[in-house]
Amino acid sequence: MRRWLYRFQSNPILFAALTILLLSVGFDATYGAETGKPNGSAMEAPAGQEFALRGQRAARGIEYSDWRKFCFKTPGSNTVCRTTIAGTFETGQSAVRIDLIERDGDKAARLQLFLPVGLYLQAGVKLTVDQGGSYRIPYVWCLTNTCIAADLAEPQLLKEMETGQKLLLEVVDSSLIAVSTTLPLNQFVPVWQGTPARTFEQAIEE
Repeated sequence: MRRWLYRFQSNPILFAALTILLLSVGFDATYGAETGKPNGSAMEAPAGQEFALRGQRAARGIEYSDWRKFCFKTPGSNTVCRTTIAGTFETGQSAVRIDLIERDGDKAARLQLFLPVGLYLQAGVKLTVDQGGSYRIPYVWCLTNTCIAADLAEPQLLKEMETGQKLLLEVVDSSLIAVSTTLPLNQFVPVWQGTPARTFEQAIEE
């Protein structure tokens, strides 16, 4: 099993294709050296979640790529496109990746987030555009070195991303400290609505 995962993870194109196929059918201590600061009282737990945050801090040392769009064509199925942005630590370790996945003919898009292992999975991932409302994305599975949160993209969230400047991403680490990072949205719309940077055609061998 580990050899199978390694073969896909070592090939970005195959790994991306595998992830999209699966969808069709931790920020931990490494997130900056700043210590979590308890606020003296338990924060309100999200509805349906039986935990209380002990504090919050901002992730540090993450550098984000530009937004990019890739499409995948497989004979006999509709084209799938992925608009994506990735953040890495100064060490080169992957910190976060966000994919907006759309399939020709589908009415709804999907959001998919890759995050480090070691997070408090019950909390999910919280997304907020500028000063707007918050949206929670649940974790759906974990691999050996990453956990993935995914769900249908709320139409209102996409509208806010079209006009917004910053996307705030918040997770909860294993110490119940909320950790946040901010992603730029200034390039999102022209990339999302534009021509893909590359289209991969995948032949199926019979």
